[in-house]
Amino acid sequence: MLRPDALRPRQDPDRVDWSGEQSYTAGRLIESAVMRRTIWVAAALSAAVVAHVVGAQGGKRNPDHDWPTYNRDLAGTRYSRLTQINTKNVATLVPAWAYRLRPEPGRPVPAVDKPASSFEIFQQVTPIVVNGVMYLPSGNRVVALDPDTGKEIWRYELPEGLASFRGVAYWPGAGKVPQRIFFTSLRKLIALRADSGALDTTFGSAGRVDLEIPYAGVPVIYKNVILMGSNFFGPGERHIGPHLTTSKGEKGDVHAYDAATGRKVWDFHTIPRPGEAGHDSWGNDSWKDRTGNNVWSFTLTVDEARGLVYLPVSGPGMNYYGGDRPGDNLFSNATVALDAQTGTLKWYFQNIRHEIWDYNLPPAPGLIDIRKDGKTIPALAQVGKSGWMFILNRETGAPVHGVDERPQVRADVPGEAYPNTQPIPRKPGPLARVSMTRDDLVTADDTTAAHADACRALWDKVQFRNDGPYTPWNYRPNGGPPSIVFPGMTGGVNWGGTATDPDLGYIFVNSKDEPSSGWIAPNPRYNEQTRDTEFPYVQQSGGTLSAAARDADGRSLGTLPCFRPPWASLMAVNAGTGEFAWRVPLGVNDSMPEGKKNVGSPGYGGPIVTAGGLLFIGATRDQRFRAFDSRTGKELWSARFDYNVTAVPITYMGRNGKQYVAVVAATNGQGNNESLHVFTLP
Repeated sequence: MLRPDALRPRQDPDRVDWSGEQSYTAGRLIESAVMRRTIWVAAALSAAVVAHVVGAQGGKRNPDHDWPTYNRDLAGTRYSRLTQINTKNVATLVPAWAYRLRPEPGRPVPAVDKPASSFEIFQQVTPIVVNGVMYLPSGNRVVALDPDTGKEIWRYELPEGLASFRGVAYWPGAGKVPQRIFFTSLRKLIALRADSGALDTTFGSAGRVDLEIPYAGVPVIYKNVILMGSNFFGPGERHIGPHLTTSKGEKGDVHAYDAATGRKVWDFHTIPRPGEAGHDSWGNDSWKDRTGNNVWSFTLTVDEARGLVYLPVSGPGMNYYGGDRPGDNLFSNATVALDAQTGTLKWYFQNIRHEIWDYNLPPAPGLIDIRKDGKTIPALAQVGKSGWMFILNRETGAPVHGVDERPQVRADVPGEAYPNTQPIPRKPGPLARVSMTRDDLVTADDTTAAHADACRALWDKVQFRNDGPYTPWNYRPNGGPPSIVFPGMTGGVNWGGTATDPDLGYIFVNSKDEPSSGWIAPNPRYNEQTRDTEFPYVQQSGGTLSAAARDADGRSLGTLPCFRPPWASLMAVNAGTGEFAWRVPLGVNDSMPEGKKNVGSPGYGGPIVTAGGLLFIGATRDQRFRAFDSRTGKELWSARFDYNVTAVPITYMGRNGKQYVAVVAATNGQGNNESLHVFTLP
């Protein structure tokens, strides 16, 4: 639920006084309407419902008014050309409507009430708007909504499992095949009729395709080809990552399917097999039965003009030890360009060689054209947990601003096959902290004197090892201190990825400073009987670089990081020069003393950007949703919810001529009131 005191124009120190009744009523009207409405069975949908959708889709509509894919377009820009909401009036945004994502009270839904993964129900959902109709998953259902009012047009309820907890894809149909909505559930790809929500039984087997490898993200559709990533679980299944602890398990290959029939069109081996490019990067036949190298990005990016799809490939199992897999281990931690219609490899660029940090590449790249040295370069920006941005020529994979090969520091882990070097982009600089020394500890001016003293004492006691980027893990039996790695296994930049403004030439990205610490140690569960399910070595935690903090009055401020803030940042990179255009803290810590709150609040999610000069983003733990000036980084507006925002927002033009901004707030709150919140101008 939106808090009654939640809307705040940044330039005014006082919150705008939107009444609690107004905010509450917006949510309750929708909830009550849903409770009264008979749940429609798709086969019995009335002609009026179909007519509503067909009517919305039938007229000529400016494509700039929609948000038709997860990332707005196949290029992954998250850029909208709408300008009605802009830097001059964004401070006046008000709630328009809200849609409660949970099923109606009193209706038991096991997949929602007792989920296999409690953090993956609808926390990461991003809606789409196509031809004036909004579509989104909502727990065990997929719904179509009137984007002007939030009124439900149709719904499809699954007999088991969850609909995607990230989003759905729209396909306009072909010939006699109707428009469809695609999504994944469990280990299936499912097709619905876009006009009615009925299961389209002409697709696959009675409307479903059994996936060889499950995918928890949002499919991308290019010229009637459905492009899929790969996970080790599907929506409604327990979130597992076998590559974190072992080398064997499910493959990470990707597949493409025919949007009309469901027939498999091609597959691509992310761990190359004999005779395939990259196979020789796996020493000692270590490619066999290897898990990992999946493509778990929430969606994929396509260069429509060139017919290329770009895969951000993850890391191999076991993530933290690679002594059994000597070599660079392609295509791990690589941006891979394929022919979207055939799956043929065109080029690849490996961001990290011989992965042992669980960095992988969570987000798909964003495309942008760059003017440099009098030429236009078709480029992409690839970011990841490692804290670097690689700006590459998207036709060839060549770095636009250059890359240096830096020697890889080694440690003492038995048999580890450290690579000789790692590629480091010359521009831009690091997006997050990539090194740590005693001089980087907080001071009394950052937090409090007592906290700073505690942090220095912790550092002096533990003597963490840090060698800068790609610090290797120490081997615990040899008695060395724990390694502390910046960024840690959650980033840096996580799945939220980038937004790009083609007019400004800026790439926008949010990052966080959260380290990992620990050692590699023998696995006590490993023996001859368990060698098929356990791995000889495991990563063990070395504790956190944080300490309890209190203010001058003794009031607890919680446990705070010991490295200097900001602990989360939002930034813009000039793609043409590779330099930072601006960089600001993202989020606040409300428990901090006055004057010290603006330290950044690490979270998950990503930005969008508009031609109105605005960047919208959640991605913090302070329960805010914010708007920034995309040219300067100045915060202009915020709204506060009862939940954190860990989803990518959208913006669209309603059929009534009003621009809206919508975002899901559904993480780490109370009250079972996770909702899609929609804002507009008064």
